[in-house]
Amino acid sequence: MQERNLLRLSIKDFFTAEILKLALFPLLITLFVMYVLFFIAADFGLDQFSQAQLHIEHSATQLAPDGTVHTETRSEDYVGSGILTWLLQFSATSWIVSFLVYTVGTLIVMQLSVIIALFIIGFLTPWIVPIIQRRHYSDISIKGFGTIGEVSWHFIKTFFITLGLFILLMPLYFIPLIGILAFNIPFYYLFHKLLNFDVGSTICSKEEYFKIMYHKGNAIRVRTLLMYLLSLVPYVAIFSVVFFVVYLSHIYFSALKELQTSNTISDAQAPI
Repeated sequence: MQERNLLRLSIKDFFTAEILKLALFPLLITLFVMYVLFFIAADFGLDQFSQAQLHIEHSATQLAPDGTVHTETRSEDYVGSGILTWLLQFSATSWIVSFLVYTVGTLIVMQLSVIIALFIIGFLTPWIVPIIQRRHYSDISIKGFGTIGEVSWHFIKTFFITLGLFILLMPLYFIPLIGILAFNIPFYYLFHKLLNFDVGSTICSKEEYFKIMYHKGNAIRVRTLLMYLLSLVPYVAIFSVVFFVVYLSHIYFSALKELQTSNTISDAQAPI
């Protein structure tokens, strides 16, 4: 029941004028960055492809009426786009090329859009959290412990752990189905760590943050996993990441309210 109420409040808050204005920033900036990166990557790829060369030799053996054997060798050279033309003329290679282009391209676009949106939302969270606090949790003060040094250290540590996971799981990437799961594990780790720390460190004190993660960490991980899966839908993360911050803000504020209530009860029961 509480979860349904949090979702209802989050959706209602997201569609307010204040939040929708902020939601435009990751949408527009991510689209612009992806647009620029697309042309840079396309230009680089075409330049490299135009320099590629492929040499193929065909040998055919024929038996002449006089009993002698003649071997005829024919050479074919393909350069640049001609290689692609040669590959696409066969059904098997055509399917493999198409699969690789669309699959790898889609994965890269999705992951890049998520990472860019997460980077942008880091600057917007200090604007979003006070809106949620003012609308629903005026009795709870925002403390926050996310100094520049702590945020930078958290980002560097998370980045290198993500890189280590990516390298460690690399042998699994070539196994069908398992490879897709393994490929997304490092990116989910990055998504969860950055988004969760961004919201939690903005709202809570360090002590409150670790208490909430100790008692409700698994529930928060389940929620961020669902958010990550939703963000894998092409271009959804570009605008939904603001909703994720709104939703996580409600989760942390409600957890803080429970924490304060339990502390009040403990203080009241303590002997004088």
